[in-house]
Amino acid sequence: MDIVITYVDGNDPIWKADYEKHTNVPVMEKRFRDWGTLKYLLRGIEVNMPFIRNVYLVVSHPSQVPQWADTDNLKIVLHKDIIPEDHLPTFNCNPIEMHLHRIEGLDEEYLYFNDDLYPLRPSKPSDFFRDGKGVLKFSRHYFVSGMYKHICKNSDTYARKALGMPSSLAFIRPQHTCTAMLKSQCEELYSKMEPIILKSLTRTRTAENLNQYLFLDYQYYKGLMIDEKISNKHFSVALTSPQKLEAYILNPDRNLLCVNDVRLSESKYEALREAMLRAMQTRFPEKSRFEK
Repeated sequence: MDIVITYVDGNDPIWKADYEKHTNVPVMEKRFRDWGTLKYLLRGIEVNMPFIRNVYLVVSHPSQVPQWADTDNLKIVLHKDIIPEDHLPTFNCNPIEMHLHRIEGLDEEYLYFNDDLYPLRPSKPSDFFRDGKGVLKFSRHYFVSGMYKHICKNSDTYARKALGMPSSLAFIRPQHTCTAMLKSQCEELYSKMEPIILKSLTRTRTAENLNQYLFLDYQYYKGLMIDEKISNKHFSVALTSPQKLEAYILNPDRNLLCVNDVRLSESKYEALREAMLRAMQTRFPEKSRFEK
């Protein structure tokens, strides 16, 4: 299986200039700032997921690729390689997620990682795929509040529609971790829903968007998902301390760690970032094949 990682370095001046030119929305710092931890995500994959074949890094510009990256081993995919030109540039993860299955050479079974997810302990292939099915926990919801849940509801609605299922007040939401995608199913759904998908695309996030859950919900309703939790710990940096985050990285009890960024004071951000980098360097001191 392969891994696809979407990545943004909000400090890149080329990216910033593009953002300012094409949007009237202030940069959401918590969505785009770079914690400097991508190399540790890659080291975690090499150490704890040796069964992974290829790792693809999806970025907007060549300037987004870190200087330390070995691009013979870390496969770089630009937005223009997979997203229709009419919908570029985009500063919204949802249009990117709608087109990951178009990466050339991508394996049938692939995992989608955000760049805030870190493999801290060994995993097995069967933790993510079994007998041609993905593994992921789904929860059921009835109340729609806020942009994110509207997007979840949209994705559920159109997955049902693609399968000729009746509409429902309830909607499902996948576990917030890496997600197990089947390329052939993504292609099948995209071909059925292409006009609707393309109409939903926006440069910045809106409540009318669809996201990757469209594909996951489609797989779920077709019986191609095993409804089981992936071993994952979720940290919101608003609710933890540098000491707790560092201690967890050094002694984790789950296989994967997700560190969710939020708006922080500069001093707390720096303290958390330093603690995280220190702990990650202790846990993964050796370079991976993805580094020069």
